[in-house]
Amino acid sequence: MFKKIIKGGQRKSSKSNSTDASLYGYGPPISHNPGSGPNSNAVVAQAQNPDGPMVPPPMTTVEPLPLFRDVSVSERQNLFMRKLQICCFRFDFSNTLKSSREKEIKRQTLLELVDFIQSGSGKISDVCQEEMIKMIGLNIFRCLPPASHENTGLEATDPEEDEGYLEPSWPHLQIVYELLLRYIVSSETDTKFAKRYIDHSFVLKLLDLFDSEDHRERAFLKTILHRIYGKFMVHRPFIRKAINNIFYRFIYETERHNGIRELLEILGSIINGFALPMKEEHKLFLVRALIPLHKPKPVAMYHQQLSYSIIQFVEKDYKLADTVIRGLLKYWPLTNCQKEVLFLGELEEVLEATRPAEFQRCMVPLFRQIARCLNSSHFQVAERALFLWNNEHIVSLVAQNRQVILPIVFKALEKNVQNHWNQAIHGLTVNVQKMFMEMDAELFDECERQFEEKESRAQEVEEQREMTWKKLADAAVQRGEDDMVTD
Repeated sequence: MFKKIIKGGQRKSSKSNSTDASLYGYGPPISHNPGSGPNSNAVVAQAQNPDGPMVPPPMTTVEPLPLFRDVSVSERQNLFMRKLQICCFRFDFSNTLKSSREKEIKRQTLLELVDFIQSGSGKISDVCQEEMIKMIGLNIFRCLPPASHENTGLEATDPEEDEGYLEPSWPHLQIVYELLLRYIVSSETDTKFAKRYIDHSFVLKLLDLFDSEDHRERAFLKTILHRIYGKFMVHRPFIRKAINNIFYRFIYETERHNGIRELLEILGSIINGFALPMKEEHKLFLVRALIPLHKPKPVAMYHQQLSYSIIQFVEKDYKLADTVIRGLLKYWPLTNCQKEVLFLGELEEVLEATRPAEFQRCMVPLFRQIARCLNSSHFQVAERALFLWNNEHIVSLVAQNRQVILPIVFKALEKNVQNHWNQAIHGLTVNVQKMFMEMDAELFDECERQFEEKESRAQEVEEQREMTWKKLADAAVQRGEDDMVTD
């Protein structure tokens, strides 16, 4: 009796499979085409799920399947699974002529899947969702090629100035990313179920892809990760921590990563949503990750996004202004004039959000550095430092603390007037001096008197030093002559 039941079940299953084969365009396995078959990770065992379609056996060739609109609603889930299998085939995109027919079938199938998800024409079963994420991972998760500058030994260039490397498989990858994005933002996607496979491992692999040299891929990744952060609240602390680790590795180990700019753009939006009072975790992120990002050489490539994130912190909590300014001074460049110009621009934005109490805590070391910038032989650095006095809020802070600030910068201003080679710097310096005179003429006169006294003493010391050297030189000559007479 038991054998009869088994035989009956086998005959029934065989009939069902033959029907599926005739409908979805697959039959008995045929010879495998090397290089065009699915990855072993895509091969799934045949199983029956009570809440969804049966996972079909793996396909060995890429053949076109019916459109969703050409089959009944009850068959669409099974057709969805077969289309996923076609999309699991991976091809060699370095050769545009190889498997061109199969590549086009896969591309059209991917577009159909995107339209199906976007249209919301039917709720996708849990099994279909899981298999779809497996297919997406199979296509996008890969080893990235070495960066072009690593092969040549040259320094990395700004991606916006140089087109850089373009991923040859992008015509397919773009649609896969679009499918993932549409799935995440879909109102039909249940985060309680989706978080099972869009998990920490999936997020980490996404973050690894930010090092791609293709700016188009990084743009898609930025949008997708931002959507994941917004929809999957359970992943938020993990995403922040993972981004921190990327920054730490970049700052203290490699100083090479293609996606720092995009990651900072995501963080700028995240920081904007921080609730007050700010958590200690977020303040530590500012001190340990964001501020040290000023240190690496390629800071110019992501400085705009970094500066925006820093300003967000100060605007959220004005008490952090002192921490930020001292952090900038700690990493202030000594020999890179272009970085100095960037730092001065960021400093102005920070000072605009700084209140008097926080300004007073850091004004002495701050204006000592500004004074050094005023005397820079690079005219752009000196000019940018002088432009700080065009900002009304900064002038107001300076005016309130002129008794401390003017004595610090007075010498630098006088040196510019007397010795700077650039006439534009000379004119800007005179304007700043006039501004101080209008603030407090008595203080300005006192600083000028002290400066002249110091200069006079310095001149006396210099003359005394020269006289001492002259006496030593004369004594040496006399001694030489005496030795010659003795000989």
